[in-house]
Amino acid sequence: MLLFLTDYLMQFDPSFRVFQYLTLRAILGALTALIISFMVGPWMIHKLRREKIGDVGRDYVPDESKKGTPTMGGTLILVAISVSTLLWANLHNRYIWVILIVTLGYGIIGFVDDYRKVMQGNSDGLSARAKMFWQSVIGMGAAIFLYYTAQLEVLANVPDAAEQIQYIIPFFKGVVLDIGWGYIILTYLVIVGTSNAVNLTDGLDGLAIMPTVMVAAGLGIFAYLSGHSTFSHYLAIPHLAKSGELIVFCAALVGAGLGFLWFNAYPAMVFMGDVGALALGGALGVLAVLVRQEIVLVIMGGVFVMETLSVIIQVWSFKTRGKRVFKMAPIHHHFELKGWPEPRIIVRFWIITFILVLVGLATLKLR
Repeated sequence: MLLFLTDYLMQFDPSFRVFQYLTLRAILGALTALIISFMVGPWMIHKLRREKIGDVGRDYVPDESKKGTPTMGGTLILVAISVSTLLWANLHNRYIWVILIVTLGYGIIGFVDDYRKVMQGNSDGLSARAKMFWQSVIGMGAAIFLYYTAQLEVLANVPDAAEQIQYIIPFFKGVVLDIGWGYIILTYLVIVGTSNAVNLTDGLDGLAIMPTVMVAAGLGIFAYLSGHSTFSHYLAIPHLAKSGELIVFCAALVGAGLGFLWFNAYPAMVFMGDVGALALGGALGVLAVLVRQEIVLVIMGGVFVMETLSVIIQVWSFKTRGKRVFKMAPIHHHFELKGWPEPRIIVRFWIITFILVLVGLATLKLR
């Protein structure tokens, strides 16, 4: 939005051209989201407390003081991301609209789920079937839109258009696969799967938000490099002209996430809730798809993968063997019930994510 204003002002003062630079707009986007979080956060927490929109509590958690802590704080993250992105991103870029719509759409699903839990007293919230249905509608809609818009560009002979829907394998220079319709299925699975994986991880104070911030920052670097013709050529990665603008969204997510962490750090003043977890997971899934780094997302988001696998293993083992592998799943509760202090679990998962993000970034040169 402000980019349009600076475009107009450039005819009066060429110095406004500085706002054309992605790096500056990314920095401003992160700072804007951070400031919004700091300004709106206290008011939102106060309002949530006043309306008694508190967490229903977890009977298996030894810390009883957490019961009643305000939840649905992910709304703060979505507001900060949306406002910052709309202010600093190029709104002519369709990638920006796709990721915003998916993020907000998944946020609405999470909001309904949280609302039913805390306001209507329904501990189950939105049914698993209904939740999956609406996640699938949004995820499949985004996948189909991206596939057909890319195909139209291919037919119009737009340079590098075909690379938008090719499957890229890291560690191998120039190895790409034309997967055709498989792109739609892959995109759908990545978006829905990542959304649910982040949601499963959101169980301790700050456990989900910091890995999300780090993975978003890592994918933002991929977005910027892929969108820059010189850097993409040097690194032997596909040149995705539209992906560079995504760094503004990534920066906004980082700023909003850090701002939320200010209030969500142990002991949390507010919980994220499904409204934040589902939305942020969906955003990471879309980011990975748009920069064609789905495998790198699995590497960087190893903590999310580990949490999801722990649930799958636990359910499979109990149904087939009648025995549990973990004391409780997702796995962070296993360590919690083993007696690990909550801050220790959180920080160690952060450290693991930091290492995995570096490994993911290393794939840029290990080709």
